[in-house]
Amino acid sequence: MGQCLELSAALCRIGVYSCFRTLCCKGPPSPRTEYDVVCVGLTGSGKSSLLTQLCSESTDSIIPTTGFRIKAVPFQNAILNVKELGGADNIRKYWSRYYQGSQGVAFVLDSASSEDDLEMARNELHSALQHPQLCTLPFLILANHQDKPAARSLQEVTPALEKTLNSWEAEKTTAWN
Repeated sequence: MGQCLELSAALCRIGVYSCFRTLCCKGPPSPRTEYDVVCVGLTGSGKSSLLTQLCSESTDSIIPTTGFRIKAVPFQNAILNVKELGGADNIRKYWSRYYQGSQGVAFVLDSASSEDDLEMARNELHSALQHPQLCTLPFLILANHQDKPAARSLQEVTPALEKTLNSWEAEKTTAWN
């Protein structure tokens, strides 16, 4: 009789588990498309803050990235696997080692930075645009820190970047013709 009760209890557990899976889980979620994106910019441009905000995480204790970090940024129908690369002088020379496999580029610049830093950012953008692994990818250029009093407007940032973008477009057109 004891074995009969154990067997009945086991069958009930299996039945309840099967019903639970059928009613609640409805199988594995449908896969979302994943995209690999590289995020670059000078130190202090706001790359880490941007990713933290996109992941709905607390921005209380953000520290500068030394080296790189990878974050999965979920959206309804896709996931962005973002490789954020540190922007310090000694790290920027290694950026190109992390470009492989990227499907897009997010370039973050501090719109409230000094003229020298803006020029340095422009040079780094130019280098990224010319890199063979990035030159055909979509670029997002984000002029961050618009909330700061010293922030340049879009009309002020655009001329500095247009020189770079125009020279890149001319080089690309010449190389592909």
